[in-house]
Amino acid sequence: MPYISNTEKDRQEMLKAIGVSEFKDLLKEIPDEFIFKGRLGLGKGLSEMEVSRQVSKLAGMNRSTSDCVSYMGAGSYDHYIPSIVPYLISRPEFQTAYTPYQAEVSQGTLQSIYEYQSLICNLTGMDICNASMYDGASAMAEAAILACRHTKKNRILISSTVNPAWVEVVRTFTRPSGYEIEIIEVSDGAFGKKDLEKKNTSDASCLIVQNPNFFGNIEDHDGIADIIHGNKGLFITAIDPISIGLLKKPSESGSDIVVAEGQVLGLPQAFGGPYLGIFAATKPFMRKIPGRVVGVTEDADGKRGFVLTLQTREQHIRRDKATSNICSNQALCALAAGIYLNTMGEQGLKEVAENCYRRSHYLAAGIASVDGFELKYKMPFFKEFVVKTKYDVEKIMSVMLENGIFAGVSLKRFGMAADEFLVAVTEKRSREEMDEYISVLKKFKDKF
Repeated sequence: MPYISNTEKDRQEMLKAIGVSEFKDLLKEIPDEFIFKGRLGLGKGLSEMEVSRQVSKLAGMNRSTSDCVSYMGAGSYDHYIPSIVPYLISRPEFQTAYTPYQAEVSQGTLQSIYEYQSLICNLTGMDICNASMYDGASAMAEAAILACRHTKKNRILISSTVNPAWVEVVRTFTRPSGYEIEIIEVSDGAFGKKDLEKKNTSDASCLIVQNPNFFGNIEDHDGIADIIHGNKGLFITAIDPISIGLLKKPSESGSDIVVAEGQVLGLPQAFGGPYLGIFAATKPFMRKIPGRVVGVTEDADGKRGFVLTLQTREQHIRRDKATSNICSNQALCALAAGIYLNTMGEQGLKEVAENCYRRSHYLAAGIASVDGFELKYKMPFFKEFVVKTKYDVEKIMSVMLENGIFAGVSLKRFGMAADEFLVAVTEKRSREEMDEYISVLKKFKDKF
């Protein structure tokens, strides 16, 4: 490779060769008000050691779950990750999320995806699972689009107990197609048959619910599928995969499509990603689901092999026939989930779910016993619950943080009541940690 000089003479010759006299001529298409004219405050050049020291100093200004006890949830949770998960996914042969185009040289990756799909089908009770989506929110959006295309209807019904951040993603995905989203308002904290009856008209393509819902409440979906199916709509359920250790599988309630956030299955919170979108469905939708599906077959010699059985994205088939432009299959995240589920097993998952349930109810009872704090909903919940308070929620969060506690998530962030916050309790929280939480809350009566 020839040596390239950075001298001014060489620079001028390169500019001349492409037909301009100055570098700024290359930027003439950009409006002048958008061009930065100052100097970047980067300071002088630093050595590798100095840069490392500076970055460590900046990172040390953050507060994370490594140095604070976390009760934050709202879709991302501080679960325990068995050490085998990061160990195995750190192996160099696994460290890619890219699509395995050449099956003959991608057998390991294809097998890990196949195992993941099988585990998710077993977990949800669905017939088929794809090779993963970006996250739970985009999986829900893809499910809504599938429903509209399948039913040839443009109206999407969504319960108000569904994670509002996920609903916004559904809006973004469906807006270009002109699909209409209608939120079914629920006043008592859980979706029910009565909430559906008025809205379930013949133009509804689907109903999307969540269980446990955004507020942590456990919903009873028995009979709801029959109502939406009565008008030939689809029933889409969002779940917390950990909750299946205690609750019924969504297939038992008649779900056509199940979506979920797989972060709880062995993935760190990581400031919001990368995460894992779980998407599973019943057999009739096999050729309509987004992404791709890995299958098992035999070669000419009768040996087992893995292949991309169904590939419905635009890079594999004609664009007008594609179900989605989903690209990365999140294989590394799916592998982590597969290792987690295999490590925990049915009994282990049940124990994690039971611990989440019991510990969250212990803390909820403790918080409700403190003057000025109460539980908003009087119904069964899984690992998350809403606290209503007479005190300033932001002050609560600030004081708790001073005591090394992430107290929860203010519902004001989601356009909801300013005097309420969401508290999540996983199997990681000890009795001593929860007692400390309650102890700090008791001080608010004197402070404020």
